This record gives sequence, structure tokens and C-alpha cells, in this order.
Amino acid sequence: MGVAWNSGPELYARFGLIPFPAGNSGVQMGGWFKKEIKTIRDLAGLKMRIPGLGGEVLKRAGGTPVSLPGGELFTALQTGAIDATEWAAPYNDLAFGLYKAAKYYYYPGFHEPGTTLEAIVNQDAFEALPPDIQSIVRNACKVINQDMLAEQTARNPGALKTLVEKHGVLLRAYPEDVIARLKQLSEEVVAEFAEKDAFSRKVFASYQRFLRQSKEWSRVSELAYLQARDPS
Repeated sequence: MGVAWNSGPELYARFGLIPFPAGNSGVQMGGWFKKEIKTIRDLAGLKMRIPGLGGEVLKRAGGTPVSLPGGELFTALQTGAIDATEWAAPYNDLAFGLYKAAKYYYYPGFHEPGTTLEAIVNQDAFEALPPDIQSIVRNACKVINQDMLAEQTARNPGALKTLVEKHGVLLRAYPEDVIARLKQLSEEVVAEFAEKDAFSRKVFASYQRFLRQSKEWSRVSELAYLQARDPS
């Protein structure tokens, strides 16, 4: 739930900066929970580490969003300071040992369907570089962006298998009524933020155009292939 990339350079230029994509996690997980989520009511009063717009969605669903740095997640979850936490995907979550503090592992990550990391460069400094060095910077960012997504895609399946089969993690999909409510709240939150100023409206409109276009292509490409491979 972030800024449309094609609007990024225009936004950052106001501050004399240039953003480059420099890492992508792919679709993340919904998070770790100490208790099972059976209905939307189970989110009421739940303290969860979840920042940004996702946190606002949780708040409207009755939960309490908590902001914590990654290094504090395990202890906070283990001691009961929080009831749940999101972090990333199986590969990263396994390394953090979150399965030792919570056993329910939910999907999908409605709040982070494709997190992009950034390399933020001073615009004047970048433009002062010779063209060949500028090209090196651009392509280094492209390579790490692609490599990170490839690594996540390759490592997540094995990590998820380890979590479930070795550590007894209980993998769960959010119930349909829960994900439907979270979707509704997400749309409300994003639409409200989009009305804050003209640039936000521009970004939101860009997102909406791309969403309409990508839905049609996704139906006849990735989604169609996955359904054909595994009709169940």
C-alpha cells in the first residue's frame, strides 16, 4: 500500500531526490497470531505490530496497531506486549524465529502485496556524475531489485515447508468474511488518503488505471496458468 512508482520521480523531485527501486519482497504474508482468527470479531482489541495504512485498516477493524522496529518483534510477541505481528514472508520470518512465539501463520498479506525498497539518491550529485557512472547506479539498483525478488521466490517455499513440517506452524488463510471486510476497509482508507491533496489524487488515479488494465491481463496469464496447473 504505497506510492505508484510512475509518480515517484515527480514526488521526490520536490526534495531534490531521485528514487530507484532496489529490492522487492513479492507478496508478503498476513502475519503471526497467538490465537486463531475465525471471524472479524477476533480482531477486536488485538494488538498487532503493523505500520502505515495497514495499521489504519486494522484500527478500523477494531484492533490496535503498534509500531515496532524489526529487532523488537520477537521479544514483544513472546512477552505478550503484542498479540500478533507481520514482518515479511517465510524466508525472513523463519530467520527471525517468530514461530517460537506464535503458531498461527496467516495469509495473504493484504497490507503488503509487493513491497519495494528504495535507493534514494541526491539529484544534484547524481546529475554531476558522468553518464557511464549514472548507468552503473541505475543498473545496480535494477539488478538488486530483480535478485531480491528472485531470491524470495526461490527461498520462500522451502522456508514455509520447514515452518509447517519441522516447527509445527499452523498455516491458515484469512476466512472469507475477514478478508472481505479488510478489503472493504482498505479501499476506504486508501480513498480517504487520496483525497488529502491533488498529488495524492493523481497517484490514486494512476493506481486505479493500472489496476483495471492489469486485472484483465492477470486473468489470462498468471491466474489462468495457476488454475490450470492446480484446479483444486
